[in-house]
Amino acid sequence: MLRRGAAALLAAGLLAGTAPSAARAAEPQLVIEDNDFLGPGGSDQQSVIPLLFDPAVKVLGFTIASGDAWENQESAHLRRFLEIIGRSDVPVADGAVYPLINSVPMMRLREQQFGVIPWKGAWGGIGSIDGTPSVQPPLPRLKEGAPTVRPVDESAALFLIRQVHAHPHAVTIVAAGPMTNLALAIRLDPTFAATARQLVFMGGLLDTSMKSVTGNADFASDFNMIFDPEAAHITLTAPWAAITVVGNVSNDLMMTRDYLKQIMRKKTPMTDYIGAYYDPLPMWDEMATAIAADPTLVTASVEAYMDIDISKGPNYGHAYVWPDQTAPKAMGVRKVRIVQSIDSRRFLDTFLRQAQSDVPVHAAPTHH
Repeated sequence: MLRRGAAALLAAGLLAGTAPSAARAAEPQLVIEDNDFLGPGGSDQQSVIPLLFDPAVKVLGFTIASGDAWENQESAHLRRFLEIIGRSDVPVADGAVYPLINSVPMMRLREQQFGVIPWKGAWGGIGSIDGTPSVQPPLPRLKEGAPTVRPVDESAALFLIRQVHAHPHAVTIVAAGPMTNLALAIRLDPTFAATARQLVFMGGLLDTSMKSVTGNADFASDFNMIFDPEAAHITLTAPWAAITVVGNVSNDLMMTRDYLKQIMRKKTPMTDYIGAYYDPLPMWDEMATAIAADPTLVTASVEAYMDIDISKGPNYGHAYVWPDQTAPKAMGVRKVRIVQSIDSRRFLDTFLRQAQSDVPVHAAPTHH
């Protein structure tokens, strides 16, 4: 379902040999989160918390692509949440409404040929795709109220390119949804990926066939890759300095009711929002952004080459990995670091503290 670092990829010097405390004390890490911000509430929206409430991170902006919901809904939900938590000063750039090639008719045909996709996001959720329109519908009324702040007057891909070149080799890109915006940025500007600091992404689930049989088929569905496989392939074969994959490990920790009760012990606009729109699901995107903010959370990882299958078959959108000796390097595959385990207690304790952060005085929007 998956709705939804080398410098900072183990920022703390797991690659460079620097002590974690020294790395965390350095200048704030610059981050852009690209996501399919399903809302209100839930993992997509809550993923901004580990970035916005970590003093070692400066968020340059959020970029939006269709995935878990349609792009116009995601953007409105995110801008409203940022207003509620007093961070409407952070730019939001609207992005891709549709995948590069995949479409509603194609996904409908794929289900007929190869079986049901458990979570279809904007194209049917956990239900049927049959009644899904092929074009983005108008924005519905939002449960949490309509935002007053507008997105920036720049598409997500151009925003990403501009920010990366304004801060060469300093911007971490966190991709927690389909990678359509990143692929567009890479195709518009072949230097984009190499000019960023690193990519941290939610997806790249491995060995999902057996997991879907023995566990929750929903949680074994690599939706971010399945929704736009071509974009994921373009992104993962681009020349990033480092790539961190938050895949299988993302299912390990749930936003349980007991954990929610702990968060709700402090009453703020943010905890009220989290409680009002609570969804008992894994903390997929929160984990990805937390790892991007503080790579010392990672306790075990493995390196491999990775790509996404873009052949039109049952494995369309599935991740594949190779060891060094068998990887098809001539095809542009890149070495990635696959997270295998994290310090779960520290992650949960830190997110709890951040989710209870006092909401700042509402900042006047600096963009229109």
